[in-house]
Amino acid sequence: MAAPVAPAVAQLIEEIVASAGFELFSLSGGGTRTRPLLEVRLDRPDGTKVTVDDCASVSRAIEARLDGSGLVAESYRLEVSSPGMERPLRHAGDWNRFAGRRAAVTSGALLGSRVEGTLVGAVAHEGIDVGVIRDDKGTEHRVALADVKSAQLVVTWNRDS
Repeated sequence: MAAPVAPAVAQLIEEIVASAGFELFSLSGGGTRTRPLLEVRLDRPDGTKVTVDDCASVSRAIEARLDGSGLVAESYRLEVSSPGMERPLRHAGDWNRFAGRRAAVTSGALLGSRVEGTLVGAVAHEGIDVGVIRDDKGTEHRVALADVKSAQLVVTWNRDS
C-alpha cells in the first residue's frame, strides 16, 4: 500500500530527478519501518520514452545521495521506472499529449460509466477542462476532467503479427 514519503526525502528525490532532465511523475512509499520502499516514476518533459538505462542512471543518482544520509533506513529499497505503457492520464496536458492513442475513461458523468476508444484531447470550456474521447462507434464523449474517476492509456496487442 502506498504511503506518504517524508518531505525531506521527496524534495531530495525531486531535485535529483529534475537535475537529470526528467520530471517526477509519482513518488510513493511503502514497505516497513526497518525496510522502507521508495517507488519513483519518471517521465520526460519532451514526451519521449523513458528507457531502462534512464531508470538505472536516476536510480544510481538517488542512491548516491540517500545512502548514508540518515533520511531513510539503511536497508531501504528503491524502485525507479516509467509510468508504463498503460499510464494514467492525470491532467489536460496528458490528454492532449496522447491524443490519437487508445484509452479507457471511467466517470459517473459518462453514459455507462466507462468509455474505451481514441483520445481526441482536452479543451477548455467555460473555464473547465473537458476531456474528449471517441468510442469505437465514432461517438464523441465529453467529460469534465474533475469528474473523471480514472483515465489511462490502453494497449491492444495485435495477435496477427
